[in-house]
Amino acid sequence: MTLRTPFVLLLGLGVGLAMRTAAAQDRLPGNNAVNHLAVAAAAPIQQDSGSDAAIRAIVAEQAAAWDAGDGARYARHVGPDVSFTNLFGMVMYGAPAFTQRHSDILATFYKGTTKHHGIRRVRFLTPDVAIVDIDNEVRGVKAMPAGIAVPADGVVRTQLMEVFMRRNGRWSIEAYHNVDVKPSAAPAR
Repeated sequence: MTLRTPFVLLLGLGVGLAMRTAAAQDRLPGNNAVNHLAVAAAAPIQQDSGSDAAIRAIVAEQAAAWDAGDGARYARHVGPDVSFTNLFGMVMYGAPAFTQRHSDILATFYKGTTKHHGIRRVRFLTPDVAIVDIDNEVRGVKAMPAGIAVPADGVVRTQLMEVFMRRNGRWSIEAYHNVDVKPSAAPAR
């Protein structure tokens, strides 16, 4: 079965976690799936430093690939059925679409830009699934697609969420959701 959206992926992971908590069912009143999911969500997940380091290395590798203008290298760690939402609201599925989109933007309006990924947190849902929240900046922006203003300081700021999954010892990005940060509204007087 192919998972098509981050929501479905996370819901499926939650159900899987709930199923893995069968030992806790005897302690729960009502003995139902909602109670199992609650126990799974509350259970602490042990973060091993090797997994955390591997994920952080992939995020750093993405920034280096961006700086080199290499869309294929930027997409190197995405899963074959990756779910991708960009800051313009475009939704795409699959590694080929992800790779093509990044190759296109790095050859056009983002050509010559640099990327800064500041990892806000790495949260393991299971030992093999992690959500990574990233403060993302694309610096040196001089042009944007028609109808989108170039930031005065040339820096596009976004919040990027990547969902990583480990299969056969290899971490891959299964969901990539990028949302632009809106300028703060002027304080009310």
